Amino acid sequence: MNAPGHGGAPAILIMAKPPRPGTVKTRLHPLLGPARCAALQAELIRHTIELATAHTPRRYLAYAPDVGGDATAVPAGVRFLLQRGEDLGQRLAAAVTDAFADGARPLLVVGTDAPTLTGDHLTAAFTALESHDVALGPALDGGYYLIGMREPHTSLFSLGPDVWSTDRVLAATRALARGEGLSVALLRPLRDLDTPEDAAALLPDPALPAPIAALLQPVEAP
Repeated sequence: MNAPGHGGAPAILIMAKPPRPGTVKTRLHPLLGPARCAALQAELIRHTIELATAHTPRRYLAYAPDVGGDATAVPAGVRFLLQRGEDLGQRLAAAVTDAFADGARPLLVVGTDAPTLTGDHLTAAFTALESHDVALGPALDGGYYLIGMREPHTSLFSLGPDVWSTDRVLAATRALARGEGLSVALLRPLRDLDTPEDAAALLPDPALPAPIAALLQPVEAP
């Protein structure tokens, strides 16, 4: 696709936790159990990589450190980064810095928690960056499922530890952008998949991919 360049290549950076049982989607454990949550995480990663691959020739997958496990199983053609930093903000800043240093420009950063993310959302984000410094995809829980930027504005990740993982993330990020004099475009909101309530709300959504919907069916008690 065509997207603004400034001498770089449009790219998508996916931030993810390795799909190891007991460490991912823990709030869904009561509904699905640890093994099924790990399978769900693996499918969410696969789906997000597939979307990114269809959209731009340059993709990055930044795995969180996986103590005692092998987190390096990355599809061919996807550039691997290891997340580093003490909190999510530091890990985002480091991964974004690495991607821009590698020639990514503009850059979209996404997680794997928004299963109804589509190529249209990615197109809208790249288009927004033609006239704005930053693009944000609001999540219904007060965070964001996507942040795009033309330059490495890593100051946008300098939220306090009491803000990350709360419903104040989007508002605080927009406030940081205003303070930096950056223009922000807001995309369509999406629901993250974190809780049994999220699963119940997403299952009837026709935009939910069938493989993810199948994994969200409650596990029958023996």
